Amino acid sequence: MVRTVVITGASSGIGLDAARGFAERGDNVVLNGRDPDRLAAAAAGLPAERVAAVVGDIGDPGTGEALVSAALAAFGGVDVLVNNAGVFETKPFLEVTEEELDRYLSTNLRGTYLVTQAVVRQMVAQGRGGCVINVGTVFVTQAKTGVPASAPLASKGGVHALTVSLAAELAPMGIRVNTLAPGVIRTPLFAGADMGELGGWAPMGRVGSVGETTHSLLYLADSAFTTGHVLALDGGYSVGRG
Repeated sequence: MVRTVVITGASSGIGLDAARGFAERGDNVVLNGRDPDRLAAAAAGLPAERVAAVVGDIGDPGTGEALVSAALAAFGGVDVLVNNAGVFETKPFLEVTEEELDRYLSTNLRGTYLVTQAVVRQMVAQGRGGCVINVGTVFVTQAKTGVPASAPLASKGGVHALTVSLAAELAPMGIRVNTLAPGVIRTPLFAGADMGELGGWAPMGRVGSVGETTHSLLYLADSAFTTGHVLALDGGYSVGRG
């Protein structure tokens, strides 16, 4: 069955490769990003008949509604939501400003919440169930000394909690909710970083690739008896340090 997959933060990195993976196996994809030029470039690399794109910040309540409208107009519905958009930077706890904290909460938690509301409303109206996959981070439960990131991790922790709560609430409607929790993945987020050093954090001795995150997202989209699960993709970081 061909499904329609909405992917936020799809202009690059994990989101863009996920769009490629879903499209390559025959699914329709609705891409979202804040930068119109980057989003257009991302869409241009996918089969035109299988892609639609919506520019917008997920912190804006109208973005979720626009994504649902685009999915309906282009493909007649929505079956999978990948909440990938987010912001992440390091900064010592005592130096984080109120404005910075609000930015993380607005994008990572509030934006994810509002987009999910819009999409789940449509899934319920369709009456055929669906799947929501949030992209969190393994660092929510496995922080690292020397990597101060209290503000983004607090917001991503809320996403992990939302996953568990919605999995229980939405299961009677046939809607599954899971989270992919990556460790360090080679994406533009880590541009300029020492990949050798970062890879050394994990027992497997390397960083992950976007191909590996895509494989995990496809698994969670297909795993019909899995809900409320947080899947660590971290080279063993969460069970031991390299």
